[in-house]
Amino acid sequence: MRIDFEPETMGATPFYKLLTSVIVPRPIAWVSTVGQDGAANLAPHSFFTVAAVAPPVVQFTSVGRKDSLRNVEATGEFVVNLAPEGLFEQVNATATDFPHGMSEFEEVGVEQEASLRVKPPRVAGSPVALECVVHSTMGIGNSTVVFGRVVHAVIDDEVMVDGHAEITRLRPLSRLGRNEWGTVGEVLDLARVRYADWEGRGPEKA
Repeated sequence: MRIDFEPETMGATPFYKLLTSVIVPRPIAWVSTVGQDGAANLAPHSFFTVAAVAPPVVQFTSVGRKDSLRNVEATGEFVVNLAPEGLFEQVNATATDFPHGMSEFEEVGVEQEASLRVKPPRVAGSPVALECVVHSTMGIGNSTVVFGRVVHAVIDDEVMVDGHAEITRLRPLSRLGRNEWGTVGEVLDLARVRYADWEGRGPEKA
């Protein structure tokens, strides 16, 4: 038995809660920006993924007009920092609705470091930072999708194994439904099957 849900009859907020409870886990873009007043902003966004490979473009969605979006529109730059398990409480705290102009870096006590190619600072304690310049933005309803071209990436050597960022060392947080967060659990390792090797792997045919 299945239960049917209609977005038109449920309303935006209840259906939003439904979506975020089933589209899981969601990686977190811990986005740092700088406003025109020079204040550094830091906020987690869980609508985040890779948008393109060549050029390398990542995307995050701002639901409503938040400081991250305003700063990106004003300056054209941002940094995506990985949200590591060890900074769980700080990541959560930077989602607080601080008044405009207040720096989450300062209020929460998150150490920052200078970026190489863009003005917004990086999170010093994050093992990965992607420095981005705005490629484009797209408004959809009450949300705005921000596409950023990655102009520089930095990764701690401690998380690298044979040139690969090892998931068990990265320990990224993810968002689930309600107030739930995900951590790295069991990791499955399975290579894709080439079509040339597919014969005999599919379901038996009558």
